[in-house]
Amino acid sequence: MYKAFSTLNFLTDQNFPVAKQTPNSNYLFVSERGTVMAAATARGIIERVGIQAGLSLSVHPHMLRHACGFYLASRGHDTRAIQAYLGHRQIQHTVRYTELSPKRFQEFWLD
Repeated sequence: MYKAFSTLNFLTDQNFPVAKQTPNSNYLFVSERGTVMAAATARGIIERVGIQAGLSLSVHPHMLRHACGFYLASRGHDTRAIQAYLGHRQIQHTVRYTELSPKRFQEFWLD
């Protein structure tokens, strides 16, 4: 079974202020008290931001995961590396991101 890669150390090193405020936490989304943020609270924040952005679809937290997968695939990252990063057990779940990425055709005509 794959375990998702932790980005918290990287974010702290990249001067991500929220991660630096709670250096001993294993969570990215924390409450004002420094404890883990309730799932309903995080979901509400993400939904509100989607509405404020004027998006025509209902936004939910899992979309952040999909956005990350599509972004990494569009940048040409290795499918197995994306699989490990996202913690997918089966490669088929990761392949969806690369199948929809136009970047996979980029080098077809460069020879």
